[in-house]
Amino acid sequence: MNEIIIPPEVSLIRASDAPLLLQSIRPSWQAKDLITRVRRLIDVDPSSACQRLFNAAIHDLREKVVIAGIDIAREAAKQHKLPPVDRAEDIEDYSTSKLIDLAHRIGLLTRPDWRRLSRCYEIRRDLEHEYDEYEAGVEDCVYIFQTCIQAVLSRDPIHLLRVADVKDLVEQPQAAVPSPSLIEDYQHAPAPRQEEILKFLASIAMDSTKAELVRQNSFVFLSSIAELTQNPVKLVLAEHLQQKITRSGPSRLVIRVSFASGVLPYLKQAHLHDFYSAVLAQMRETGHQWRAYPLHGELLRSFKEVGGLVYCPQDPRREILKYLCLTYIGESGGMTSYGNVRNVFYSNTAEPIITELIEEAASQVADDLRNLVDDKEIKRLITNQHLARRYEALLDIVSETNGG
Repeated sequence: MNEIIIPPEVSLIRASDAPLLLQSIRPSWQAKDLITRVRRLIDVDPSSACQRLFNAAIHDLREKVVIAGIDIAREAAKQHKLPPVDRAEDIEDYSTSKLIDLAHRIGLLTRPDWRRLSRCYEIRRDLEHEYDEYEAGVEDCVYIFQTCIQAVLSRDPIHLLRVADVKDLVEQPQAAVPSPSLIEDYQHAPAPRQEEILKFLASIAMDSTKAELVRQNSFVFLSSIAELTQNPVKLVLAEHLQQKITRSGPSRLVIRVSFASGVLPYLKQAHLHDFYSAVLAQMRETGHQWRAYPLHGELLRSFKEVGGLVYCPQDPRREILKYLCLTYIGESGGMTSYGNVRNVFYSNTAEPIITELIEEAASQVADDLRNLVDDKEIKRLITNQHLARRYEALLDIVSETNGG
């Protein structure tokens, strides 16, 4: 009776986790002929099984690129000098290596997955010619199984968030807030799509012909997704907004959009210095005296909308901080018009906003706020114990926010 001798590489493949990985493939692919052949071949010819599994992954990747959108593929191909894409058939004509590159550029493959799948392609080419150039190792087969299944075949297609989806929400006749699912879709969108969405929202926010509600919705959306925007996209948007700055300096609208979208730190420091210096001049013109309280609310809310003290360059920030401190501390009290005695007269419209501004920038302003104790005007005020307590209240804010 003849004994069946199992090749050693087959035994090793069986002992690895490669067969179990097949169970991770999406149900829609489990029943396809390509995967069925892989299951049959893995016990007799692991090299052929690997080649077919890789072919399945590439086929799946082509479908996913089309599902993601020809528009995003077209833009990614143009930006990264890949073959042009104008229709779904163009994806079918892509070579394997270029397809892997395109999938990475539109966000279907992370950079590590792109490198791994590219390596699988090299191994696959070697396996095709192993009879005279290369002998496949078990580690190669396992590597292909892990990469093709974990990076491609186990993952659902991505239905990318589209600009039209955001447009429909922003332009509805009521206050709009992005849903958690939309925010998650934006987070996973590739850089070109994030860029399209940000530029659209920025254009709406800056368009004075649009309804105020629609513009406000745009600001809400920009703020909601700012932290999830990829850094390269922020750089592109910052450059886009930078081009809207004239010789007279940045407008408040450009700065507000930059802050809402998270790109304010990427603007030129000279422009930020000019803008915040103009803000300081407006504050000084308004005055810090408590009788100016009818003007303080709008002035400080406007300042908060453009980032407050957080991104303000150091020189104007110190002077703005002093203005806020003087406004918060107030003046020695006395008899009110109603016959009551108050220890301190201060702007009650400014106080809560100044508290928020200091809290938000506590790490940036803590030292400067403490050093104001030696400022001539502050020192004169805090000789009064009641005014001194108000200055100490500001110091408490930065201490508590910074953890002591």
